[in-house]
Amino acid sequence: MDALLPYLVLAGGLAVVMAAFTWLALRIRRRGTAGGGLGGALAAYEEAFRATSHAAHHEIRAQADRKTPTGSPDPLRTRRKRG
Repeated sequence: MDALLPYLVLAGGLAVVMAAFTWLALRIRRRGTAGGGLGGALAAYEEAFRATSHAAHHEIRAQADRKTPTGSPDPLRTRRKRG
């Protein structure tokens, strides 16, 4: 039993730390306090150290913001094009 005691203490400590992080994550999500700050910090990190991925991120956002052309609501036109 004496040989297992350090492992049990380690496992118990790990469980306490994981429970604390889970509680903290739930609290942050409920309050919504980490959204803008964390996003800004990650954007600054990517801009500094990953220039290509930062540029790709902005290109993807620009593509998502563009509107796609909608099709014709006339069902007869779509039938003529297919046939």
